[in-house]
Parts: sequence; C-alpha cells; structure tokens
Amino acid sequence: MNQQTAAQTAERIGTQSTLRGLVRTARPKQWLKNVLVFAAPGAAGLLDSGRELGLTLLVFVAFCLAASGTYFWNDVLDIDADRAHPTKRRRPIAAGVVSPTIGRVAGVVLLVASLGVAALTGRWQTVAIVAVYIVTTLAYSIWLKHVAVVDLIAIASGFVLRAAAGAVAVDVPMSSWFVLCITFGSLFIVTGKRYAELNELGDGAQVSRATLGSYSLGYLRMVLAVSCGAAILSYCVWAFENKDLSGTDLPFYELSIVPVLTAFLRYALVLEQGHGAAPEEVFASDRVLQLLGLSWIVIYGAAVYL
Repeated sequence: MNQQTAAQTAERIGTQSTLRGLVRTARPKQWLKNVLVFAAPGAAGLLDSGRELGLTLLVFVAFCLAASGTYFWNDVLDIDADRAHPTKRRRPIAAGVVSPTIGRVAGVVLLVASLGVAALTGRWQTVAIVAVYIVTTLAYSIWLKHVAVVDLIAIASGFVLRAAAGAVAVDVPMSSWFVLCITFGSLFIVTGKRYAELNELGDGAQVSRATLGSYSLGYLRMVLAVSCGAAILSYCVWAFENKDLSGTDLPFYELSIVPVLTAFLRYALVLEQGHGAAPEEVFASDRVLQLLGLSWIVIYGAAVYL
C-alpha cells in the first residue's frame, strides 16, 4: 500500500512538474508584446465599441497562442545548443522536464489553435497575417537567427505584423507614418536587446547567440541612433497628421509626443546602464517607463475621444 501511495505521489509530482514546464516553455511573460495589436484600433478610437474590442481581443489571443507555439518549436530545435548553454540549459525541454515529443505536440496544437482563433474574426486577412508571423518566426528559429542584420529585421517584423493584424481585424487603414513608427520602434527595441547582450557578455557573447560575433557595440549604437531618431520623427509626423485630420483645436496630439520622446530617451539610458537584454522585464519593472506609458495612453486617449 505504501509503495502504491509512493508511486502515485511520484506520478502526481511528475505530472505537476511537466505542467509547470509546459507553462514556462509557453513564456507567458512574452505575451506583453502582443498588446501591440490594440495600437491601430485604439488610435482609431474604436476600442469603446464592443464588437471592435472583441475582435481585437481575438487577435491578441491568436498571437499569444502563435508565439507560445513557436517557442515550443524553438526549444525543440535548439535542444542540443541549449543543453550546452549556462542558462538556457534550465529550459524545461533542454532540462528534460518536458520531452521533445510533448514539445512538438504542444507546438502544433498551439499553432493550429492560433489560426483557428484568428479565423473567428471573420477576415481571411487576419489569418494570413498570423500565418506569415508563424512562418517568419519558425524561419528565424531554423535559419534567420544565424544571419546578422537579417535576424534584427526578422524579429522587428513580428511587431509590425502584430500591429497590422489588429488593424485588419477591425478594418481600419494604417497610416504610412504609423507603420514606420512601429517598424523603427521595434528595430530600436530588438537592437537594444542585442546591444545589452553584447555589452553584458563581452567576448563570450557568440556562445550565447551566433550573430553577436558579427556585431560590435559601435555598430549597434549606430543602428540604435538611426532607429530611435526615425521612430521619433515618424511618430511626430503621424501625430501632426492626425491633428490635421481630426480638425480639433485641442493640443493633445502634439502633447502625446512628449511621453513618446521621453520613453525612447529613457530606454536608451536603460541600455547604457547595462540593462535591456530582456525588454519585457524592463517594461515590467521600470516605474518611469510605466508612468510614461500611462501618460501617453491618457493624453492620446483624450485626443481621440474628447
């Protein structure tokens, strides 16, 4: 009886460990990136409508499922490299907590589910964008992440696709300046991640990520400067464009530039202080960035809804 109880306890502990491993592999902290799907509907003033809000939430869920599905496949494909890495070897699949077979099955289920949820929006364009995101992300895991510069563009494109999916789901056109702002803003964040990794790891950076051996701090600073300046300029033009289209005399669109400019400069400071290797952790812990984000939401919300 005692042996049977011990066996049942061990099985229960094993099941719980696998479930925790599945959740960790899904990386729910990374879902913060998917908030970008609300950008276009929110900027168009459509999130106060139940239908549009519901459609945008569906896109958000679809991208959460798609992102988690690609993480499972990434960890399965990188299992040998992760096991040789000082920190990535703790990932559930590399550590043996979740078997590669379970990882593959979970990856397939999540990816198929993401397309199914996207289809609930009733627009084939939304499904197509989610599919492109999946293909691009898997291509990154298999090959693109080993090609310098292309790896930056591939990741940045994922943010643009998120914003595009939100716009397509509610059938709202995206301004060219809005697209440029998202593109360069994404490139700034992605390059900042590489810069922080290279700054932190130094000569051992290539062991962590192959393309880091092709970059120098000087080159990444140049890309950061270009992308930061282009993103801020694009946002400014977009804000002025929206002001002209709205016909309002209130200065909220122009005022929204202030928190955006300050946030970019603040994040640049964070990078110089040696942080930024995990952007989601920076945004989750930096109170100044959170206050700036809240300020922008309030000011831009006033511009749209007042």
